[in-house]
Amino acid sequence: MAKPVKRRISAGGGRVTPKGTRPEGYTPERASHTGYDELPSSPVWVAVLLFGLLGLGVATIIVNYVGVLWDTSNLILLLGLGFVLAGIITATRYR
Repeated sequence: MAKPVKRRISAGGGRVTPKGTRPEGYTPERASHTGYDELPSSPVWVAVLLFGLLGLGVATIIVNYVGVLWDTSNLILLLGLGFVLAGIITATRYR
């Protein structure tokens, strides 16, 4: 089967706005500064809370799965997932 023939666009096609249309003396605005460099680092308790919540969530899920302390329950599993989610949310605030 033969390849289709490419159509050529006339000389008028291509760039819509003529090149060099910026006004005289135009300087683009700087991107807004986020202020991240000016923020102090997080206190130690944020990292402790972060890893504590993640560890507590994982431990709760594992204990629920094994069924050592209590009978397996979906509510306990959701509690463990809630701890993990809280740890992830705390991780977004860590600087």
